[in-house]
Amino acid sequence: MIIYNVTCNVEHSVSEDWQKWMRKIHIPEVMKCGIFISAKMNKVLSGNDKGETFAIQYKCNSMKDLHQYEIKFATELQKKHTDRYGKKVVAFRTMLEELDKFEN
Repeated sequence: MIIYNVTCNVEHSVSEDWQKWMRKIHIPEVMKCGIFISAKMNKVLSGNDKGETFAIQYKCNSMKDLHQYEIKFATELQKKHTDRYGKKVVAFRTMLEELDKFEN
């Protein structure tokens, strides 16, 4: 399983709007691409004075699937985000491979 993690530092002035937009518009648009099998939004608790930090994790089955997302959909969706929030939200992306899952 591959996790596409997008970490966003969001200025306080737009945080409420950004969270609503992510939940109602952006994440659903990403999921409509048909690449990811799940998504979850997490708030990073070790914040800073300049804003709040969130980590959005999208899961897909393979790097090949993620590559298809990057080729076909990522540029347009990221542009919508940048057009709306500009420098008030700084995002960086990491790719993770899920190796083991431990539960009680």
